[in-house]
Amino acid sequence: MTTSEEIMAQSVATEARVDRMRDKYALEEGYISADSSPWVPFVPNVFIKHLTFDVRGSSAANVLWVQEGGTLGRHRHRGPVSGYVLEGSWRYLEYDWVGKPGDFVRESPGRSHTLYSEHGMKTMFWLNGPLEFLDEEDRVMETVDVFWFIDHYETYCRENGLKINERLYL
Repeated sequence: MTTSEEIMAQSVATEARVDRMRDKYALEEGYISADSSPWVPFVPNVFIKHLTFDVRGSSAANVLWVQEGGTLGRHRHRGPVSGYVLEGSWRYLEYDWVGKPGDFVRESPGRSHTLYSEHGMKTMFWLNGPLEFLDEEDRVMETVDVFWFIDHYETYCRENGLKINERLYL
């Protein structure tokens, strides 16, 4: 019969092995200071502060800043999206709810919507997979994915003499 001490010792040994695997394969934990990523113009009255790019998972995290009266054109996500409203308010023209500070938004793949902010907003988004910007007839006009976001960030940094923050890359 196994004693409780033997069970505990086995558990501790297993956790030590798991810790070694983590140390061998996991990325170091990261920290991105508020001023280490610039606000990059996206479309009129809309800016993106890129927080991280995960090329293995085809995802990216950013803060979207929509100034007063700004619109992010109609788009469709091909993967799930999560958002947390930091400041201001916004809505999708196609829905009846309004996101306000502290609200959490989850979006299912395949939905199409148009983001609008009457008074301005900042929302942190985690995007998984590409999103497609659509015209009035649902034709894809542009596809934006993690590699597009990387190009958006790096091009802006190069054009403005800013150092590219390697800590943004997973």
